[in-house]
Amino acid sequence: MAYTLAIGLTLFWWILFAISFSIDRSRYRNCYLLFFALVTTAWAATFLAGDKQMLVISVIFVIFTAAVMTVPVFLIHNGILMLRREGRSLANILSLVFGIAIAVGEISTFIFVLGNSFKYKETLYDRFSIEIDAVSYVIGMTVLYVSVSFLMFMIYSLFLMIIPRRTDFDYLIIHGAGLIDGNRVSKLLAERLDKAIDVYSKDPTPTIMIPSGGKGGNETVSEARAMADYLIEKGIPEDRIVLEDRSTTTLENIEFSKAIIDGRGGGRYIALVTSNYHVYRALRYSRRLGMKCTGIGSHVAFYYWPSALIREYIAIHTEPKHLVSFVLGWAILMMLRAL
Repeated sequence: MAYTLAIGLTLFWWILFAISFSIDRSRYRNCYLLFFALVTTAWAATFLAGDKQMLVISVIFVIFTAAVMTVPVFLIHNGILMLRREGRSLANILSLVFGIAIAVGEISTFIFVLGNSFKYKETLYDRFSIEIDAVSYVIGMTVLYVSVSFLMFMIYSLFLMIIPRRTDFDYLIIHGAGLIDGNRVSKLLAERLDKAIDVYSKDPTPTIMIPSGGKGGNETVSEARAMADYLIEKGIPEDRIVLEDRSTTTLENIEFSKAIIDGRGGGRYIALVTSNYHVYRALRYSRRLGMKCTGIGSHVAFYYWPSALIREYIAIHTEPKHLVSFVLGWAILMMLRAL
């Protein structure tokens, strides 16, 4: 009976995910559906162990717990590495702050689990213990909620990086990034451009490349111009490049590039080329603007990826509807404690 239920739930979640993913890759629900599909798949796979199923489940639980406990250590180490290699900035301390927050949450959860069970107390010391337990619960459950949602977001972001994609496009929109010395492409931007060149070289039909990015306050040329110069230097014909040199944000990158494409008669197959951690948010913006795209991610240094993904997670979850869902989820956790 349990095996049949596991197989049934596994098929249910995979089918639901496949349908949702085929309709729109940028939907946030895909993060949840893929996560549930993977979890039920792991559960169904334990039945292959036969009479040793409980042993396998115990081993998986121990490995998972150990992994969870090492996450804050990894993030803190990564945060320190980011500060050393990339310099001090708000963006570069996100991994460090996130790691410390998760560590506090895990410790608080541990205190709550081992603490008293919220019975009525008579002494001042005991009442203080109740308050500490309540604080531990709030902190622990909040961090647990954020950690699980971030895990789902990370898994789906990785999934978007490895799935097969088409190779024939009408337009390639390349997202800009900051320039070095005001006129030279950075390593991060060069990775995006090299990925676009690779896609261009494998396209069976000539495609139009749209380097997208305006001129920042400390830049002597627009990002689009610097990107176009890089592409031309690498052998891309100048007549296959159309500049979008007004945008200052990801949303504007897509909005202004869409205007160019519409002005040229539109395009059926469009790809967004950006850093791998940035693909999901770019796809969300393209859906908001009514433009269906394929997201293509470029390579990013491993040490840089965690902090960058955290920035993307925060950017998406500060959208009004996600703030509402977070508050509702947190409220439910608090109600469960009250019960």
